[in-house]
Amino acid sequence: MGVVKVVVIGAVCLGVVVVGGVGVMASPIGQKLRGGGDAGDQSTAVSMETVGKGDLARTVSAPGSIEPRVLVKISSQVSAKVLALPFEEGEQVKAGDVVIRLDPQDLVALMDSAKAGLKAQQASLGGSQAGLINARLNFERMESLFETGDATQADLDSARASFLQAESNMLVIEQGIEQAKAQIVRAQKDLDNTVIESPIDGVLTSRSVEVGETVIVGTTNNPGSVVMEIADLSRMLLKAAVDESNIAPIEIGQDAKVFLNAYTDREYTGKVIKIGLKRQVGSDGTGTFEVEIALALGENETLYSGLTASTDITVEHFYDEFIVPSQSVVDRRVEDLPKEIREGNEFVDMEKTFVRVVYRVVDGKTVVTPVTVGPSDLTTTVITGGISEGDIVVTGPYRELVSMGNEQAVRDVDAPEEDAEVGEASDDEPGDDAVVEDAADDEGAEASP
Repeated sequence: MGVVKVVVIGAVCLGVVVVGGVGVMASPIGQKLRGGGDAGDQSTAVSMETVGKGDLARTVSAPGSIEPRVLVKISSQVSAKVLALPFEEGEQVKAGDVVIRLDPQDLVALMDSAKAGLKAQQASLGGSQAGLINARLNFERMESLFETGDATQADLDSARASFLQAESNMLVIEQGIEQAKAQIVRAQKDLDNTVIESPIDGVLTSRSVEVGETVIVGTTNNPGSVVMEIADLSRMLLKAAVDESNIAPIEIGQDAKVFLNAYTDREYTGKVIKIGLKRQVGSDGTGTFEVEIALALGENETLYSGLTASTDITVEHFYDEFIVPSQSVVDRRVEDLPKEIREGNEFVDMEKTFVRVVYRVVDGKTVVTPVTVGPSDLTTTVITGGISEGDIVVTGPYRELVSMGNEQAVRDVDAPEEDAEVGEASDDEPGDDAVVEDAADDEGAEASP
């Protein structure tokens, strides 16, 4: 009869040697390597989730920058030296507050000159009127004399020409008076423009001049003529650059979420108020459309102008749909699916190479399940067919999902585990010493005649 020897180190049984045909008991490590033993030891720990219905919003994302909804760029209407700047950058101003005072000295001189010109024209008017009266009387007298034969045709023609000349001089002087009056009005307007007032309530966000400098007349194509900017920072908007491939579903009035790089812990809401009609081309050749989103700010809340941000514009809502985490939906080759699942399945297109699937969990094992998917956001996906409410699907980890097979034993990683005794054996179970003693007895029995 063979001899059985058991070698024990500490409390771990490393193996059993069989001599003379006696049966051998395999070690736990050997069982795991050969795929035997307790099924729980061979199961894969995964995250699971019960399929339910929920809502999903399809969004379009775009980068942009924060700008005031109302921004006034102030330029000077006259060329003059700056006398006073009552407000500094960052200070609040009210509509009607004086923000720039210019030196009016040269413009006062122009006003005096215009008034003097008017007086000269008015003085000439009296003489012109007298000359016109005299020329008209002389012409009428010559007409009478010509009818009686006491004046020649030449005398009559000369009197008519003098009358017309006097009448023309009168019109010239009258026009000169009107021109002089217009010059006075213009000079007065220029004088008024030496005092510039704020047209809105807001904040002085930019100022490019100092006291003593000379400002020039602003022009549309000369940005250097802008001397200051005043913005209403309580009403801000995001100017987003939406890629041309995503512009079609965007409409005025849609809701949007705005995320500012400067405030990572806050989320702002807004609405689309304007969609640019002209395609803009960036330096990299990308085509975009400018979309303006009005931000909803709290009372007395302001934002800095020019902050970079991004937005998610909600372009479509889905309500009461089956939704699952997006990473639980994976692609599998159609030819790799089990035959009983692949053939006759309405959710499998045999003409395609890949099919979308999820892994349902039934009786602790996975069931590869072809599905049809709908819209998706960054985290969840709508499932339009292939699963039912209450199904349990594997949702992660992704490293397990990419290689997961059909009928693979799995367990919920979040399920509570039973307490296991490690180290000492219980009182009612034989310990390592008992095993050694049994082995010794067996050895003694074999050695006896």
